[in-house]
Amino acid sequence: MLADRIEAKWIDAFCEIFERCAVKAGDTAAILSETQSRALNVHLAELALLRMGARPFHVVMPTPRNRNVVPVRSTGASEAIQRLGPVITALQQAGFVVDCTIEGLMHAVETPEILKAGARILVISNEHPEALERMVPDLALEKRVRAAAKMLRGTKRMRITSKAGTALDVDMVGASTVGVWGWTDKPGTLAHWPGGIVVSFPKSGTINGTLVMAPGDINLTFKRYLTSPVKMTLQDDYVVELEGEGTDAAMMRAYLAAWGDREAYAVSHVGFGMNPGARYEALSMYDQRDTNGTEIRAVSGNFLFSTGANEFAGRYTAGHFDLPMMSTTIELDGVAVVRDGVLQDVFG
Repeated sequence: MLADRIEAKWIDAFCEIFERCAVKAGDTAAILSETQSRALNVHLAELALLRMGARPFHVVMPTPRNRNVVPVRSTGASEAIQRLGPVITALQQAGFVVDCTIEGLMHAVETPEILKAGARILVISNEHPEALERMVPDLALEKRVRAAAKMLRGTKRMRITSKAGTALDVDMVGASTVGVWGWTDKPGTLAHWPGGIVVSFPKSGTINGTLVMAPGDINLTFKRYLTSPVKMTLQDDYVVELEGEGTDAAMMRAYLAAWGDREAYAVSHVGFGMNPGARYEALSMYDQRDTNGTEIRAVSGNFLFSTGANEFAGRYTAGHFDLPMMSTTIELDGVAVVRDGVLQDVFG
């Protein structure tokens, strides 16, 4: 079995991201991991923090048993902490938390409590460090993501269309929007690395229309480029029909049905990628265990459509799809911010 050694260049990349997170000599930092975490990234985080003069400590949790009937991938909702009070307290007091859990804390149930205490969390996506090193901090990207998030927060309606047949309407009034550029330096906030994504969590009963995934679009839960079309009909947030003759549609239907949970068919979030350094073809460059697909989520101009939990609409489920689509047009109150898969120059 091939084992990667620690490289100085990877420590450099981790130092760069931690510097953007305002880590300074003498700072306390918690490295949260689980027994099945990518050990290489855990070690790199520790060595980078030590090189910077910080004072890291480890919190290592046993990877919990999967009690679902299907494999769980790319949910962003780690169950590693298992609501243990002493662990939550330790992370609250750390100030800076490096999250190396497999799924990440973005949607974990304990995260709001940790952030409320003033800690800042950097989720290091479960990627091979070779992918991370290519997407180090980009100040120009931060500016554009901030501008896009501001625009989305002021948007009343999002419309997504495509030559493949997509015609989706999203009522954005009251939606909660998050922009992630790859690091966080503000207490009580969370970011993930790689970054370059803006997503909105619409309120209940706001999404209707047709979504058509074309060959070449991606199902990140399956880590698979589609080879056949998949058509989804949505009514009041829920996928009520999923059509397609190929393997892609068959697998999606089976996976959704396996949860036995209506909420798995609901929309989680909508958004788009903004990172010019993220590569569409990257999914084909790594073994499946060496990628979590965060780079693909950030590919500039993709429409990121996700099903599953949306706490802002009062919906909770472990079932989740992240489905980047590459050739759509996205309009915000009539202004095209993505046209035929190309991010437009409207964010500075």
